[in-house]
Amino acid sequence: MADFKIITNTTADLPLSYIEENNLGLMVFNYTIKGETYGKGHELDWKEFYELMRQGNMTMTSQVNPEECKEYFEEYLKETKELLYLCFSSGLSGTYSSACLAAEMVMEDNPGCKITVVDTKCASMGEGLLVDKAVQLKKNGKSMEETVAWVEENIPHLVHIFTVDDLNHLYRGGRVSKAAAVVGTIVGVKPVLHVDDEGHLIPISKVRGRKKSLNALVDFMEEKIGKYRDENDIIFISHGDSLEDAEFVRDEVKARFGIDNFMINHIGPTVGAHAGPGTIALFFMGETR
Repeated sequence: MADFKIITNTTADLPLSYIEENNLGLMVFNYTIKGETYGKGHELDWKEFYELMRQGNMTMTSQVNPEECKEYFEEYLKETKELLYLCFSSGLSGTYSSACLAAEMVMEDNPGCKITVVDTKCASMGEGLLVDKAVQLKKNGKSMEETVAWVEENIPHLVHIFTVDDLNHLYRGGRVSKAAAVVGTIVGVKPVLHVDDEGHLIPISKVRGRKKSLNALVDFMEEKIGKYRDENDIIFISHGDSLEDAEFVRDEVKARFGIDNFMINHIGPTVGAHAGPGTIALFFMGETR
């Protein structure tokens, strides 16, 4: 196996068992809820987090700063001299800039090491799916340079389609107006959004009712997948404490595409703070985002 270490973030929403099984590095984003800050070594159960959100508690999140990135890189360099950091979208966080600065400092202090930082322009399990593709390439003996080349070429084909259950969380994050949140909540409008080529969160449609919004995710998959149908050996689905709805989307994808391999996991607090309970997100490879 190629001798380099892949690093990701808690924003990739990958199961901890997957992180451990594949010996991935993990940068932890901090968040604050009910006046208490959680992060590395001090974590809140994700179900309790969503219950606090349902009770109306506001959550604040923070990016990984340059000094923290530097500490992570220095720790992982004890294992190997080559590090590949697949970073949370620069369109949603300043962590990419922090990591680039930290990598330069660490490489200057440690001649002979190599740290490559990639802006995935992905979020949640879209970032996780890209990490999984890199993991498979590494297992197949690809070098870090070959893995980076594939990842950068395929970032524009990593499709994110998701819907939220409560517009007020998007309003607090500045994604919809207060009027749209109030009216949409009253009439049961559920927005469907995606992450664009620059890694920004963009609304693409509105549908009436929860079930229609879930079906709309798979409708968009049909629209976007195109000639990439055979590239989808696995589909990722993430949820904001709404497993039954995630399984409904899985079953619809199975029925329409005949795909049998899925990874389903909950959305962690960093992304969940902005999307809210009930969010359902579908990730796959497609012709365009």
